[in-house]
Amino acid sequence: MTYPATFLWGASTAPHQVEGNNVNSDWWAREGLMPGMEPSGDADDSYHRYREDIRLLAEAGLDSYRFGIEWARIEPRPGQFSRAELAHYRRMIDTCAEFGVTPVVTLHHFSSPRWFADEGGWLAEHATERFASYVTEATTILDGVEWVVTINEPNQMAMMIMLQEAMRTGSLDEWLSPTVQSEGDRTRIAASLPVPTPEFGLPFVAAHHAVRDIVRERTGAKVGWTVANGALTSTPGNEEKFREVLYNLEDLYLEAARGDDFIGVQSYSSQAVDANGLVPHPDHPDNTLVGTAYRPDALGMAVRHAAEVTGLPVLVTENGIATADDERRIQYTREALAHLESAIDDGIDVRGYLHWSLLDNYEWGHWGPTFGLIAVDRITFVRTPKPSLAWLGDVATAARSRTLEGRVR
Repeated sequence: MTYPATFLWGASTAPHQVEGNNVNSDWWAREGLMPGMEPSGDADDSYHRYREDIRLLAEAGLDSYRFGIEWARIEPRPGQFSRAELAHYRRMIDTCAEFGVTPVVTLHHFSSPRWFADEGGWLAEHATERFASYVTEATTILDGVEWVVTINEPNQMAMMIMLQEAMRTGSLDEWLSPTVQSEGDRTRIAASLPVPTPEFGLPFVAAHHAVRDIVRERTGAKVGWTVANGALTSTPGNEEKFREVLYNLEDLYLEAARGDDFIGVQSYSSQAVDANGLVPHPDHPDNTLVGTAYRPDALGMAVRHAAEVTGLPVLVTENGIATADDERRIQYTREALAHLESAIDDGIDVRGYLHWSLLDNYEWGHWGPTFGLIAVDRITFVRTPKPSLAWLGDVATAARSRTLEGRVR
């Protein structure tokens, strides 16, 4: 199909997952305390090698890179802002411009300063004030940035906080990572992950609403946040439970996006809801490395639902598959894009597709699941582009070519 001329084609990363040595963050502290969690360590050393990463993305034919600014680096102590770290992220923005890449900047992607967590994190009285202070400082380097994400997957963050509270009160024995890589973990976590109730989600809504106008007024960028979209479906007779789960897990956050400039959709698979709530993904040979079902059709479902609830343009900020088979990655992405095109044909306003992830990276406690378009040697940090990177770049190049041909005609 012919995509809009301004359609973004790219890939995404998160700072804690690729930069390495994020020593002031709450996630770094958690890695050293929780059994079964691998350390992030040097990660992909993208903190020093971001130029190469952006160059590889651009040379493949992609034109957009979503990356995060790490709060724990910018504000290592309350009220103490690092000019050097702000300058580092400005250099990343400038490097994108050098290679003709549109930056999509995320201000918070799961990890926070350790001091913020010690104060009580997102449930603390002054959480919104703390976040707004950081965002105000971050806007000083965002001149020329067109797309800003305030918070990544607040619904997943709410779930994590709910789990942390369960640990604090003794109703949960150990921290559960958002990703898994073993059959035992999959079974245990599928039975244990809660659907976050609004009390854990509303602090994020307040924080998002507090900063979106700050970003708009100080940068002129389009502002939104991203939601983990489960492409949920109801089992027969359980529509009431389905609506309850859907609201608590997604629609609370989608409704909070009304008034934003776009909604970020992050989709990987689909999941059913029965009388007890979310149904664990059944075991199947096609399941991904994190245990989810192979469901490329989920992207179209998620985009349609997010657009319907918010009334906003959609930016696909994450979509991908955890697999060691790169041909499988290409097949999944090809099918997902077909479903995305169907949604666009039906009138959904989609502004771009950003694949997760540019690099094989640290998946929140585990190194096993590989989502990347580029493999990274964890000893030498040598980057090896996979065939899927060239394939997606060719898709993007062909789409832009068709747009140009249409203009000539």
